[in-house]
Amino acid sequence: MNEKQKLIETFENPNKERDYIIEHTTPEFTSLCPKTGQPDFATIILEYIPDELCIELKSYKFYLQSFRNDGIYFEAVTNQILDDLVGVCKPRYMRVIAEFNTRGGISSVIEVEYENENY
Repeated sequence: MNEKQKLIETFENPNKERDYIIEHTTPEFTSLCPKTGQPDFATIILEYIPDELCIELKSYKFYLQSFRNDGIYFEAVTNQILDDLVGVCKPRYMRVIAEFNTRGGISSVIEVEYENENY
C-alpha cells in the first residue's frame, strides 16, 4: 500500500447483495503542472459499484487534497486515482472522470475504468 492509499478509509457495504452505483463529484481538485508549476484545476467524478467495501468520504476528500502540491500530468493523476481506489476498496466496477479546466485554449477530459472480471 502506498502513502496516498493509506489516507483512504473504507466501511462495510451495507447492501452487498445488490449492484448499485455510488457517484461522488469533487469540483475543486487541484494539482500542479509538472512543466510550469502552475496549478491545474479539475472536477473529479468517481463512479463505482462496491463489492465488500465503500469509500469513506472525509478520507476521500483528504486523499484528493494530497495531490495539491504534486507536479503530475492529467493522465497520470487520473490513472493513479483509479489504481489507488481500486487497490483499497476492490469494487465490482469503477470509473474516474477528470474534467480539467481550460488552459491555453484547451480543456481536457481523462476517463479511466476498471471492471472486476468476476462480476
